[in-house]
Amino acid sequence: MARRRSKRGQGQSNLAWYAVDLHMHTPASKDYHDEGVTFLDILKKAETEGLDIIGFTDHNTVAGYARMMEEIEDLKRWEQDQRLRPEEKSRLDEYRRLTDKILVLPGLELTATFGFHILALFDPETPIRSLEHLLLDLNVPLDTLDHGETEVGTTSDVIHAYEMMAEAGALVIAAHANSTHGVAMFGMNFGGQTRIAYTQDPNLHALEVTDLESKRRRSTASFFNGSKPQYPRRMHCIQGSDAHRIKGEGRNLGVGERATEVFLPEVSFEALKQVFLEEDFGKTRPYRRIEEEIVDQIEEARKKGPTLHQSFHESMTRRGGCLHAIMSDVVAYANTEGGTIYVGLSANQRVKPKGVDNPSQAIKMLQEEIERMITPPIEVKMDATKSQGSQIIRIVVPQGSDKPYVMEGSKIYIRHESETTLAMRDEIVDLVQRVLVEEGVQPSKRREREAEPARERAPQASRERQASQSRQRQPQAAAPVAEAQSQEDERSNGDLSVKPPSTGVEIDETVERKGVKYHTMRDLRDGGKVHNVTRSSARRLWRYAIALKEKGTFSEEKVDWKGDLGLWHKYLRSGRPHYDLVQRTKDGDVRVYYGVSDDGIHGPWQEVVGKQE
Repeated sequence: MARRRSKRGQGQSNLAWYAVDLHMHTPASKDYHDEGVTFLDILKKAETEGLDIIGFTDHNTVAGYARMMEEIEDLKRWEQDQRLRPEEKSRLDEYRRLTDKILVLPGLELTATFGFHILALFDPETPIRSLEHLLLDLNVPLDTLDHGETEVGTTSDVIHAYEMMAEAGALVIAAHANSTHGVAMFGMNFGGQTRIAYTQDPNLHALEVTDLESKRRRSTASFFNGSKPQYPRRMHCIQGSDAHRIKGEGRNLGVGERATEVFLPEVSFEALKQVFLEEDFGKTRPYRRIEEEIVDQIEEARKKGPTLHQSFHESMTRRGGCLHAIMSDVVAYANTEGGTIYVGLSANQRVKPKGVDNPSQAIKMLQEEIERMITPPIEVKMDATKSQGSQIIRIVVPQGSDKPYVMEGSKIYIRHESETTLAMRDEIVDLVQRVLVEEGVQPSKRREREAEPARERAPQASRERQASQSRQRQPQAAAPVAEAQSQEDERSNGDLSVKPPSTGVEIDETVERKGVKYHTMRDLRDGGKVHNVTRSSARRLWRYAIALKEKGTFSEEKVDWKGDLGLWHKYLRSGRPHYDLVQRTKDGDVRVYYGVSDDGIHGPWQEVVGKQE
């Protein structure tokens, strides 16, 4: 039973969790265990497991994927010529049904020099001949190209294979990295520099591991979390079945019996690969089938608490503003990156879920409220399931394709860290300009300016700085807003030896007008800036940062320094640790980062907050 189905071909965003198994074999691999298995058998088992994307990764060959596509093309040709027998028509109909529900990616599992295994997954539009040519370039012998041999002699070394695969457009994954034939397996008799290169190479996109769900403290994912000086690059870690049979037997898994969920806007190779090119490590997680462990997933969500992508509401009554808060979250997720709203329980795991009395009626009412209160229309998915005996409603909101979304005709909400707030002026301007760029419309040259009275009274140096910032924010006809922001971030961080944390806020500039202090707040997640924020108009985290700034409580003597990085405060917010961190620039200036959560800690910052193993 599949929990979600692909929206391919509809051209609409459908941001949600999708189940993927990117490592499975077909009878084209010589060591395949089952006899008489067809490609339809594999697809049917994938459907049973609820998979949305699968990868055919036979040993040193693409023959399995090629044979399936040849079979489908033959059936289509015979259909066109009206030569299909009844059993052939049944097979073709089943292929069409299953391939509409499941995206099948062509791929391969290369045996590199010294026996290390590397997965390469490709866009289905990639010609089979191109993949065969790549195998030959990787020194797979021509006479073994269709045999699916696990051992094919001396091929390419690991680093060269990564590079060639990436250049060919592949999603490159180190197969069972912590196990046999894996580049990070224990007891590997190679020097440290070789191990580092094999697991930190920029052309390697992810590690497939066998202990992703392990409760042990020292799992592979925790080792490659970016906290080690020798391994500063945090690695995406996923799991796959490495299926050599349809149904598992003993320790040998079957199709989809160890899979991963990925948070995607759509089911496509491009969307999947983009997840592994980004540094948002919250978009993958172990996959569990609905009928088996959906309650566990709700509890896993509660463990993380409110985040950028999820929120919790114990009630949906109009009284007390509970329904209004849910609608605000729907708008905020549609305007930001999408997310999931849980109704019927709080984020506090110590509190038993209250639940929803009549889920079907509640879902109908929520749908009606969304249609009535939110403009333009936004399609959401809603379902109900049990957690600890109580019925919980889940609302999955996609990132909207027609921003900005408003509630009650005028209220524009956005999601900031774990908080939904009304968008401020600069954020609304940025939303609109991004939409214009995506639609190919050049934004107006009249970019927002600092308030004129303040500009007139500001000191000359401040005016020049504001003018410079205004020019930096000015959209260019040839560059999208995101690219301009990236360039500004690069300039802003160019005097730093370590990248800032990726959550929290920084006060970029403060000016005073008529006795009131106005601050420019910089979001560390995406580098976006909001100007003219006062202590009274600030949202929660901003207000906290501004209060510390205006009280003048910061002193370098209060910082626990480790080189140029330091910890000023550590505190709990919503029961979870947050940090105020400090960094010296190459010029000797000091930058303060407020309210950094664990999600934003990377590389050397791990040691600063005491999380390095």
